Amino acid sequence: MSYLKVTDLRRSFGEGESRVDALRGVSFELQRGEFVAIMGPSGSGKSTLMHLLGGVDRPTSGSIELEGVSLESLSEEKRALFRRRQIGLVYQFYNLVSLLTVRENIALPLLLDGRSPAPGQLEKLAETLELSDKLDAYPHQLSGGQQQRAGIGRALITCPALLLADEPTGNLDSANTRQVMALLRGFHQSMGQTILMITHDRELALQAQRILTLEDGKIIRNEVNR
Repeated sequence: MSYLKVTDLRRSFGEGESRVDALRGVSFELQRGEFVAIMGPSGSGKSTLMHLLGGVDRPTSGSIELEGVSLESLSEEKRALFRRRQIGLVYQFYNLVSLLTVRENIALPLLLDGRSPAPGQLEKLAETLELSDKLDAYPHQLSGGQQQRAGIGRALITCPALLLADEPTGNLDSANTRQVMALLRGFHQSMGQTILMITHDRELALQAQRILTLEDGKIIRNEVNR
């Protein structure tokens, strides 16, 4: 049984002559522990797909199943809860809460769920992210690379079923890009984290196990990296 199964996913915006078909029958599967990259030119439907997989939007038709749970069958409330507990999101522009410390930003998904990190969990994650000395700092006191690493920590603190990374290095210089990619590969290899990463950079995509190429709302190529 596939860990993530996407079947004939379609998403349209507008009606009549102004209708735009952003996704036109996208189907693919991920197995537990896979690291897959999605590539495609601007306007290919990558962001729309990410919003659907993250439970932020609903498809016009088609289905998304994660660990046997159908996302589109959930109510808004249950979908938000499932997203918070089972899907980790890493964004290009960090999206940290400016009034919260790094510690609070990383713990935020658990705090919103009325939970706290397990003893030592946050500190161990911060050590891996090289943020141990920044836990009481605020986002504006961090470099771009440090902010992105805090965003990765926030996405992983719930031990999510799926980590979605949307252009996670798109706002970073080459040194920080290498560091963030090393972290993603490390979490994939050491923890078996399932990762789906959107990127426009083929060199980065080649670090994944598989590349799905999206064009005009359809997957046109499925490559296995060797």
